[in-house]
Amino acid sequence: MKYLFEGLKVVDLASFLAAPGAATLLGDFGAEVIKIEPPSGDGYRRLHGNWKSDYNWQLTSRNKKGISLDVRSKGGKKVLFRLLEEADILVTNFRTDQLIDFDLGFETLHEFNSRLILAQLTGYGNLGPDSNKKGFDTTAWFAQTGIMELTRQMNTPPAFPAGGVGDHSTAMALFAAILMALLKREQTGEGSFVETSLVANGCWANGMGLQGAISGFDLGSFLQKKARSPFADVYETRDGRYITLVLTDPEREWPRLAKALGQEGWLQDDRFSELSNLFKNKSLAKEMFSRTIKSMSLKDTCLRLDEYDLTHGVVEDLTSVIEDAHLIENGIIVPTESEDPNFKWTVANPIKVSGEVTRPVSDPPAKGQHTRRVLEELGFSDQEIDAFYADGTVV
Repeated sequence: MKYLFEGLKVVDLASFLAAPGAATLLGDFGAEVIKIEPPSGDGYRRLHGNWKSDYNWQLTSRNKKGISLDVRSKGGKKVLFRLLEEADILVTNFRTDQLIDFDLGFETLHEFNSRLILAQLTGYGNLGPDSNKKGFDTTAWFAQTGIMELTRQMNTPPAFPAGGVGDHSTAMALFAAILMALLKREQTGEGSFVETSLVANGCWANGMGLQGAISGFDLGSFLQKKARSPFADVYETRDGRYITLVLTDPEREWPRLAKALGQEGWLQDDRFSELSNLFKNKSLAKEMFSRTIKSMSLKDTCLRLDEYDLTHGVVEDLTSVIEDAHLIENGIIVPTESEDPNFKWTVANPIKVSGEVTRPVSDPPAKGQHTRRVLEELGFSDQEIDAFYADGTVV
């Protein structure tokens, strides 16, 4: 089986999630990805805590070869540049000052290997007062971009966001930037420096809200003063489940909603018969919606909303998501080839290309699992490799 990116060689010199996630996508479609960890191991390995399997590492490091290398050492630098001599893409989340300290600035690399693409992920971009600031998706993607303010409930503190959401969004952007650089290389024969950041992707994700603020309408501030529309909110059912209701054309959909909820009498009530009056009484309308939906089971609520073609979604728990037959049929939750009972399934990358398939999912590498093999493939002798192990250059 030949894969779309077969023949591409990627060096993953990054930690945690967003930048390595871009390398994961390349590996899914057949690129050879060599994951470099420090001798102490990638800090990402610690995030699973005391859980029996390192599920984060399994997701992001699947289909990669792993080497443990001290890139700060003289020998480590020699190995790294031997890798880069043959590589097509270097993926990193080193800051620019760090890249320069390691002789990995784009000008240096371009002179060394003119076809090499340097793909950098930062927290806050390469310019300005925050350029050297450490960032995670919680701080850069969610907090600094207004997303946490926009999604918080009235008169309550923002909720701490789910981990990895902004990282995966940003990984897709870095992946896209790499593909643009590959296209440019096809046209020019030259590699490029591409970059993106968590904060840039958070702003793009929150673009509707921010564009509103540019026009003078700050939705976040508005929602702290006035109730949210009852046509776009979350409601609890009788059996303790939740649905999200999203009706974007209330003029047309309001009568159907009243019928779906068995409350056609609402349409004769002067407070709600005209949409303009309903919005004047939207807090009361929401209370009525809530009370009615709370009297119905989730199944009955969904059936009624489906009958009247009203857009809604069920708030699912994580276990229900991974067992969802629809997601499995669409290749979103996919089986692996792992013998690990805790890694029989995984989350597929979201891209499909006609006529192309992704590589079967294999186990992620143990720390330093492929070090010797990679060094041998790079042409180092057994004596050189043994010396690297002896002085701690590799593990």
